Amino acid sequence: MMKSLLRKIVPVLLLVSLMSVPAWGQGRLATIDMRKVFDNYWKTKQADAALKDRAADIEKEHKSMLDDWKKAKEDYQSLLTEANNQTLSLEERDKRKKTAEDKFKQIKDSEDAIQQYERQARTTLDEQKKRMRDSILEEIRTTINGKAKSAGYALVFDTVGESVNNTPVVLYSNNENDITESVLSQLNAGAPAETPKTQDQKADTKDDKKKARK
Repeated sequence: MMKSLLRKIVPVLLLVSLMSVPAWGQGRLATIDMRKVFDNYWKTKQADAALKDRAADIEKEHKSMLDDWKKAKEDYQSLLTEANNQTLSLEERDKRKKTAEDKFKQIKDSEDAIQQYERQARTTLDEQKKRMRDSILEEIRTTINGKAKSAGYALVFDTVGESVNNTPVVLYSNNENDITESVLSQLNAGAPAETPKTQDQKADTKDDKKKARK
């Protein structure tokens, strides 16, 4: 209970104490919508596409392994049936039984391989996603730092950021010094030709398509 209370109070106290320092009165504050910047950065879209391609390759291999496993189970059932076929000689039935035992071992090995592949696939995708996310966030932060310094901002708040108890950190902003669009424009300035550089360009493209249909 005490720890929970401290988690709620400390962020507020920190903010109040920082805002009370004289230097804050001399510095300018800015805001940014990090979610919008991250989601609309062209490298984020590129990373999402790469992850989807990797996931599709993994799913394709996974399906192939499952198909082989299902086929092995069907073969195993057929071998069991033949091993009990009284029209066959005892020697032939024993041969089918031995083959069925080998096939059963193959099935168990396949199941282990599939489970290991699934675990490794999840780990691979999670690690790739984390690497891409960390890299993109670092680029965004570097751009924000540069823009904040050049504009003389003492601090930049994320308007969609949340505290440890899942409440908004910024409760009000008039967006007078919001740098979301300027940061996004700078990040997307180097986007490939086929990648829309701003949300406005995407909207324009949709409008052009609607006009073309008419």
